[in-house]
Amino acid sequence: MNDSNPGPLIQSVDGVQFYVPDPDAGVRFYRDLLGHEPIWRSETAVGFRMPDSEAEIVIENEREYQETDLKVDSADEAAQRIEASGGRVVAGPFDIAIGRAVIVEDPWGNRMVMLDNSKGRLLTDGEDNVTGAG
Repeated sequence: MNDSNPGPLIQSVDGVQFYVPDPDAGVRFYRDLLGHEPIWRSETAVGFRMPDSEAEIVIENEREYQETDLKVDSADEAAQRIEASGGRVVAGPFDIAIGRAVIVEDPWGNRMVMLDNSKGRLLTDGEDNVTGAG
């Protein structure tokens, strides 16, 4: 690839996030009724496995909207590339538990969260509680 065509920015879908006011009720729905295995839990969110994908379903009670998280090599570089291509940075880049993230919009207003795993993956204890990243 040359500098005028650096290749695809987005590597994969990291996850989709859904707002639930009560995470325990969300666990009962996604685990007990829909059959998804929980793989991590924090105070405000729970991640579930999708068996045919590396992407996760995440339920959370902090933001009342749906979110799509897309994996990139570098959130900082993604922000620069989006702006240089006519998109807009809405927030960030900023630190997250596993690395860095940026919220962007394409020229048509489609909002995306782009994140990198520069700090590693979430680490959990024997009960799937998040203990850090690495």
